[in-house]
Amino acid sequence: MQKITTFLTFNSQAEEAMQFYISIFYNSKVLGVIKYGGENAEVNAPILGATFQLAGQEFMAMNGGSYFNFAQGISLFINCETQDEIDEYWEKLSQGGEKQRCGWLKDKFGVSWQIVPNILGQMLSDKDIEKSKSVMDALLKMDKIDISILKKAFEKS
Repeated sequence: MQKITTFLTFNSQAEEAMQFYISIFYNSKVLGVIKYGGENAEVNAPILGATFQLAGQEFMAMNGGSYFNFAQGISLFINCETQDEIDEYWEKLSQGGEKQRCGWLKDKFGVSWQIVPNILGQMLSDKDIEKSKSVMDALLKMDKIDISILKKAFEKS
């Protein structure tokens, strides 16, 4: 068991969100479900909570009612190797949600995600400040991140 697990509290969509996320990420599965009523719960009883894996990372989800809301100060960060990977996660996770600047989006449940190429960190931390600045300027104009545009900005300086 991992030491720290992300715990997501939804109004009433924990099961729907879990199934949605599992359908997007490889190496993902439901680990366990707790239904209202415990072991005596009806088959179609709503879930209280669940444990699941996304890309091998464990998460917990719970239905907590309207008292709980997601805040953008916390997001789930997806490291991507290729543009195809960025495109796939961007399109799937943003369905019914809100696309935002610099690789950020809010999914239809209100959870914030960052979909970022691994190469971005290398470019932004380059010793040549002009290259880093050029990449940052290009990044600030994007919603979904485009690796080819970042590379052009990096090479231009």
